[in-house]
Amino acid sequence: MNKKEVLRLIEEEGVEFVRLQFTDIYGNLKNIAVTPDQMEKVFANRYSFYGAAVFGNMYEYDDKLYLYPDIDTFSILPWRPQQDKVAKILCDVCDADGKPFECSTRYILSKAVDEAAKKGYTMVVDPECEFFLFHMDENGLPTTTSHERAGYMDVGPVDFGENARRDIVLMLEDMGFEIESSHHEFAPAQHEIDFREDDAMRMADSIQTFKFAVRSIAKRFGMYATFMPKPRQDEAGSGMHINLKLLKDGRNVFITDDNKTADEALWFVGGIMAHARALCAIADPTVNSYKRLLSGPMAPGRITWADHGEKALVVINREKEDIKIELRFPDGSANPYILFAACMAAGIDGIEKKTSPGPSLDEAGNEEFSELPEDLKEAIGELEKDAVVEGALGEAFADIYKKVKRDEWRSFISEVTPWEIDNYLRRI
Repeated sequence: MNKKEVLRLIEEEGVEFVRLQFTDIYGNLKNIAVTPDQMEKVFANRYSFYGAAVFGNMYEYDDKLYLYPDIDTFSILPWRPQQDKVAKILCDVCDADGKPFECSTRYILSKAVDEAAKKGYTMVVDPECEFFLFHMDENGLPTTTSHERAGYMDVGPVDFGENARRDIVLMLEDMGFEIESSHHEFAPAQHEIDFREDDAMRMADSIQTFKFAVRSIAKRFGMYATFMPKPRQDEAGSGMHINLKLLKDGRNVFITDDNKTADEALWFVGGIMAHARALCAIADPTVNSYKRLLSGPMAPGRITWADHGEKALVVINREKEDIKIELRFPDGSANPYILFAACMAAGIDGIEKKTSPGPSLDEAGNEEFSELPEDLKEAIGELEKDAVVEGALGEAFADIYKKVKRDEWRSFISEVTPWEIDNYLRRI
């Protein structure tokens, strides 16, 4: 797609607003909305904003930053009115001189993609995105309440979110997504939508648009969609399992010519396991993430691998004549750009060093494997010790990321919780 095609679509489709979207360090979408008569200014990269927005306004940064639209990401939002339509374009973030802003997470992934390409690799990803659909209160604010009792792969009328999930799928397809499946998950009000694999950058962009669409469409049904890992203590949490493979000259390096698991697959797994504790700071970046990881029989709390099943941290999955590696520890609070960049770096480091993953979960007892960090503070400490994962992020970004996440942890531990009141108030 080029500028003329975008302008033609805007005119033919009656688009009245275009959202210039970018992603902050937490993985949250931000945007500036413009009218069609401002598109020449958009294409000239003249839209600026207060740079602290890249850091979720949690870090002091006074310089202006500029939005450089990626025209290929232009699409019309089908859930908005069919008159006076709304479209979006994902943007790169640059300095005043036009250079990519080094703390932009989309730029961090682009660097990782380029570094992998120099070594001959392209990473292809397909995620399994889980989320909850909860009721909203009388003020339109989110709750953790749902009256349904549906379970894994149940159907309506038991599944109260069936219609919302259907519209989400149909509208994503209108935007060019290829949806492979959707279904109700284990917990009441929990859902999963899976879409077809794509290269790392396009998939990270797709996840951002997907989350935006899910939340927006759910609201039309009077529901609130959340990708929070563990919103309810007594129910299963939501993950974002990542299935990936590395291509070299268009061929999956994880599978041999005679259709067997290649050494590269095992070495990639070894790299992920060697860096898993540091990767948690990116893949599980919230206080709440560890309440999912450390609870329930299916939660991957130990650094394990297997060639089948659903209990290991990393699984080598065979799909007919294809092999993918599934990472089961990331969750939906992760920023997909830095998640893919860090996992790519860790896995390729394993290939280059021929890192053995050790015995599989079937060959060794679960007690023989080390554990993931127990909380966000521990994960950030592990990130600080891991040169490979920090290197994928870049020194400037890593320093700021560690600071804001440590601030997040300090904010959490300073809170007086209902648990403390229940357990201490009457006894002390």
